[in-house]
Order: sequence, then C-alpha cells, then structure tokens
Amino acid sequence: MEMKLSQFLRLWGLIMVLSVFYSCTNVNTNRDKASAFQEPYRPQFHFTPPSQWMNDPNGLVYHQGVYHLFYQHYPDSTVWGPMHWGHAVSSDLIKWQHKPIALYPDELGLIFSGSAVVDVANSSGFGTSENPPLVAIFTYHLMDGEQAGRKDFQTQGIAYSLDNGERWFKYEGNPVIQNNDIKDFRDPKVFWHEPTQQWILTLVAGDHAKFYKSTNLKDWTLLSEFGKTQGAHGGVWECPDLFELPVAGSQEKKWVLLISMNPGAPNGGSGTQYFVGDFDGTSFTTDQTNARWIDQGRDNYAGVTFNNMPNDERVFIGWMSNWDYARTTPTEVWRSAMTLPRSISLHQDSIGFYIKNYPVSQLSSITSVTFEEKAVLLTEPFELTQDNFNQSELRFDMLLSEPLKLTLSNDLGEQVVLEMDPERRMLRFDRTQSGLVDFDQKFALGVQKQSYHNANELAELRIIMDASSIEIFIDKGRYVFTNQIFPTAPYTRITLTGNPSTVLKDFKINKLTSIWHHE
Repeated sequence: MEMKLSQFLRLWGLIMVLSVFYSCTNVNTNRDKASAFQEPYRPQFHFTPPSQWMNDPNGLVYHQGVYHLFYQHYPDSTVWGPMHWGHAVSSDLIKWQHKPIALYPDELGLIFSGSAVVDVANSSGFGTSENPPLVAIFTYHLMDGEQAGRKDFQTQGIAYSLDNGERWFKYEGNPVIQNNDIKDFRDPKVFWHEPTQQWILTLVAGDHAKFYKSTNLKDWTLLSEFGKTQGAHGGVWECPDLFELPVAGSQEKKWVLLISMNPGAPNGGSGTQYFVGDFDGTSFTTDQTNARWIDQGRDNYAGVTFNNMPNDERVFIGWMSNWDYARTTPTEVWRSAMTLPRSISLHQDSIGFYIKNYPVSQLSSITSVTFEEKAVLLTEPFELTQDNFNQSELRFDMLLSEPLKLTLSNDLGEQVVLEMDPERRMLRFDRTQSGLVDFDQKFALGVQKQSYHNANELAELRIIMDASSIEIFIDKGRYVFTNQIFPTAPYTRITLTGNPSTVLKDFKINKLTSIWHHE
C-alpha cells in the first residue's frame, strides 16, 4: 500500500513522541530504582520495609533453607494503622528479599502479632507428612469491638502455607482461642515441647503470661499463668517468648521467658525484660526476684526468636523503635527498622544468670577492614576521622576496670557519647545532641544508664552504626545499648579519652556494605 508523504510525517512524529515518552519513562524508572533505599536515614544493612509503617517482628521461622521474617505492617501510611503481616525472606539472616503481604485483615479483625511453626508431623492436618505446613498463629484485633467498649475484642487465629510461605490460607474454624473478657489478650508464641509431645502457646493478658497446650494447633487448653507478682509492671506486657538454653560452660539447661513491656523500661518507654527459670510442660517457675533487661538502650522492643533453627541456635530480632516517639521519627517513605539479628546465649556468675545478645556471625559477610592498630594507647586523646562513620563498626578490647569516653561527632557539633565509669560501675550513653532530636519531646529525655561489673579483665567493645542507628555491645553483648539517631550530616570523627594506662587492643574500623543493591 502506498503511503503519502503527509501520512508518513504524521506516523514519524507519533513514533518520535512515543520514543521520547518511553525514554523519559525508562529514565524515571531507572531513577526510582537508583534512589530506592537511598532516602535520608534509610538503614543500609538493617531490615526496613520498602515503604510505609512497620513495627513488631512476627512469625520468625526457618524452613527449607529460608529464614522468614513477618512483621506488623500498615501498607497505606507511615503511621500505625490497620495491621497486616508484611513478609521478607533471607538465606543468611543479613540480606533480605521483600515478599508480598502475607496476611490481610478480615471480618474477625486486624492481624496483630504472633508466631509461626513448621508442623513437621502434620498434626494440624493442613498438609501431609511429605509436605508439612507452615502454620502462623496470630492475634485478631476487632476494632468494632474495641470501639464499642467491649473487652473481648482480641482472639487468636491461625493460617497455613503449603509452599514455604508464598501463599497463606486462614483456618475456617478461627478463632482457635476465644477471649473471656480480657482487654489485652495477645501475641501468641508457639513451640513444640518434645518431652510432653505437645504444642505450647504463650500469650500475654495485660499484666501476666498464660500458657496453653494443644496436640493439633487448633484446640487449645489453658495450663497455667505466670507473672502477676514477678518482674516489672510499669506497663502492659506484650510479645512473650519461651525457650530453653544451655548454660555456657556447664551441662545445665534453663528456660528463658522474654516479656516486652510498654511503658516502664529502665531508660524510658518500651523495653524487653527476661526471666530465667524452669518449665515442666505445664508451668514456668523462677527464683528471680529483680527485673532484668535484654537491652538498656531505648530502641529494642517486641523482640522474639526464630523457631525451627538449625543446630538449635537461638536468634533474636527486635523492633528498633520505642512507642514514646515511634510515630514521629523523621523519615518519610518508610518508618522503622529491625535490630540486627542477634545470637542469644545464657551465662551464670556469682550474682546469677544473665543473657548475652550479640550480632550473628553472618554479619561478617558484608564487613571489610578499613583501619586497624594492634594497640591504641590513651596517654592522650586519640582521634580518627573519615568521611562517614554511619555505615561502619568500631571494635576493640579493653579492661573493664579502665575508664573510657568515646565520642562520635561531626563538624556541626552533633554527637553521641559513650562513657565507661568503673569508679561508679556505670555505663552511660548520651544522644541528646545526636542531630535531629526535637521531633518529639520524649526522644532525648536524658542520659541512658546501666550498671556493670568493673572487673579487671579484657572485654570487647563493639559499636555498629547505620544511617540512623547505633548498637553498642560490651562484653560480647552482656551490656547493650540500642538507639536510633538522626544526625543531619554523617559523623566524621571518633574521639577516645581514658587514663594514661588505658590500652585499646586489636583496634579496628570496619565498613559494612549495603544489603539493598539488589533492590
């Protein structure tokens, strides 16, 4: 067919317009990809949602070579709203791949916190022995019931997956645990108790924990309660976790019960306490009389551990925020991050049992040395500068009996300060001048403190900094401060002062690479 010149010119013009449009669209798409996970304050090696609100970690479970991280998520805003279960997976606990939302609200309510198990023997009947199901156990929160002034608006439901978490189906018999008029009745954590051949479920009821049993994950019987007169009670109990650990250096095993509480943490707002005791398949008991805290920084809350881990490892992830100011932190595209995954271990000294929580060894896969010295003598202040310390770690060994002041700062006068004061047996961390602090009056309440044993022995000090966080581990995680920070420019200077006798051994600065280059 013969084409006239005018037709050809019109066609050519249309091709050019489409070409320009496609080019611009492609450029914008590439620009969006390039800028994703590069926003101000976006962590580069801590888990964050692609966008919008996140809080508690949920459903932590390992299955068929995959670590699953579910989390409280509101996909329509950067502030808390109707809760869903977000989802991400990893093969190494460090690099995460975002997945579609796993669980949506339904007529029974919003999807609040909970856990997930591998039903190896197919006790639920949802799968087969050849293809055992993943089963999620979560709290339904019925907003209509809460708004009507009822107390029974929280119940427990279950869902299952037969393709390792890709698709989820809610049980048609939900809820599996009804509510007998308890206002705060939530956050079920389930595990298989081998000695009694049954599932054990721990949930919280305002000011105490309740333990249930089941043989099929569907039918539950109340066993016992714990905690009305034990531990800290400055706020509502949340996010329990019960597990057994060996005591380091012995043949003994003990049970550990984690309980998050808001408010009432020792340095303000949200925090996670723990109890060490015994569990016989029915009741948890402990001789512990004082509250103990897994982290005395202000930003480690609602943490729980993975089920079904290889080699009986016990790995913990917490929500790196605090309900005092969680809704107002200065981020725009997303809000909140998780702590680094941490190995949990149990120890004992003359004072009693205590927990250490310390970054998993897999973190070394993204770590490289940028500066090292065999020994740094603090006969005078030691100062080190570089362009950006906010994606790095500092580690060295020193005597706990020696004093130390460590300052991270920039040329704008913004700084964080860690002090070790052996004379008063006190650790102090100060973020009151860390950068943006006035977005909420509760963010910079004052200097955080925790006591420590000033033994004349070497201990490691390790500080890990990301774009908007700092995690401090002393003595392999016996003493921990986890905090958000929002400097308006990166910290470029480390200053260390101590006594003339203070020696920092095996001093290293490491760079940590971004886990989001694949996004």
